[in-house]
Amino acid sequence: MLAERRHQLILRALRAGGPAAVTDLSEQLGVSPATIRRDLVKLEEDGLLTRVHGGAVADEGDQPFAEVAEVRVPEKDAIAAHAAAMIEDGQSVLLDIGTTAFRLARQLHGRRLTVITSNLVVYEELADDEGIELVLLGGMLRREYRSLVGFLTEDNLRQLHADWLFLGTSGVRPGGQVMDTTVVEVPVKRAMIKAGDRVVLLADSAKFPGHGMAKVCGPEDLDVVVTNAPVDTATRASLEEAGVEVVVAGKVQT
Repeated sequence: MLAERRHQLILRALRAGGPAAVTDLSEQLGVSPATIRRDLVKLEEDGLLTRVHGGAVADEGDQPFAEVAEVRVPEKDAIAAHAAAMIEDGQSVLLDIGTTAFRLARQLHGRRLTVITSNLVVYEELADDEGIELVLLGGMLRREYRSLVGFLTEDNLRQLHADWLFLGTSGVRPGGQVMDTTVVEVPVKRAMIKAGDRVVLLADSAKFPGHGMAKVCGPEDLDVVVTNAPVDTATRASLEEAGVEVVVAGKVQT
């Protein structure tokens, strides 16, 4: 098998299933672990994945929205269902970019809410729901990821307030820092944090530790983390020390 074809298959496997071990990729592709390790080094040099102990995780920051939207859907739906149950009718909700926020938007139909977003897919999902007051933030269009960014988006957020912010992430470091792979989105996320009374991080299991070169915020800026699997011990300790509530698929970690 040509190296280019292996690289395509490795990235497809990581994007579909989350982090994968070298041994698993070796078995899937029918090549030696040594070959896989060399492939992972090359793909990391190209900025397409991050190597972790024993394997790798794909960098999703700049993937087209439609591609990311097909990854780990049941996990995102479990997170979204819990998040939706936290919101009371009549409240205002700020939804970040990303596919988990989109899954949350799908849970809000029929509710009496105000939804504020820079996520065009969220806007399209809720535009015809007459019970929802929908506020679309202005800004520069990122076509591939269906979001609005830039100083106009940030200026809009400085004039708004929301009861809840539901924030997405590329990864959460063991120290509890929330990271993102796309630098242009970081100022918008920070402005959202300032505009929200309560900040809820939506993060499936692949986001621990996940990846990302740009820090969005520290654990002290979060109120709740909603995930679909137990959080590793180091990250959980950092979050709890900062007073963050960690919720796992309908139950609170204790």
